[in-house]
Amino acid sequence: MVRKLFLGILAWCVTLAAAAGAAEGPPLAGWFVEGISLEERAAPDVPFIAIIDGQEREVSLADYKGQVLLLNLWATWCAPCVEEMPSLDRLEAKLGGEDFQVMAISTDRAGLDIVGPFYAEHGLEHLGVWLDPRGQIMHALKARGLPTSFLIDRNGKVVARAEGAAPWDSAEAIALIRWYLQ
Repeated sequence: MVRKLFLGILAWCVTLAAAAGAAEGPPLAGWFVEGISLEERAAPDVPFIAIIDGQEREVSLADYKGQVLLLNLWATWCAPCVEEMPSLDRLEAKLGGEDFQVMAISTDRAGLDIVGPFYAEHGLEHLGVWLDPRGQIMHALKARGLPTSFLIDRNGKVVARAEGAAPWDSAEAIALIRWYLQ
């Protein structure tokens, strides 16, 4: 009898712990505690440019619905952005694919003429090239400065924002992204 009662209580505790773990939300540890804020709002559907097979094509975030995106707004003249780009490239190399993509959108007005040589000079081999020379997506996302990153879930919702340079290939960042990939 005591054994059955103990096993019943143990099963109940395990069920409660599992439910509490599921309700906890995304993992925030390390630099994320101060460097990121959780949000939940629809991502804007404004046009920007993707370089696909060497050609400029107008796209919007709706074209990427179903993928988890790390959208990073940056510019070649922004020192913290330049510092951050290698970690974004490593993150794309590690997790990029059908389910996840790092979308580093340059806000440089000169567009591909300046971004192409920047990628070559800094050895960025895994990131795609996205351009927003008119600043439409930056304005629509209400970014206050550069770099600013937004994590967007599969349903097209902005779920997190980070302002300033961040180590995107860190264990903490990868844990957060994997949480949204599940």
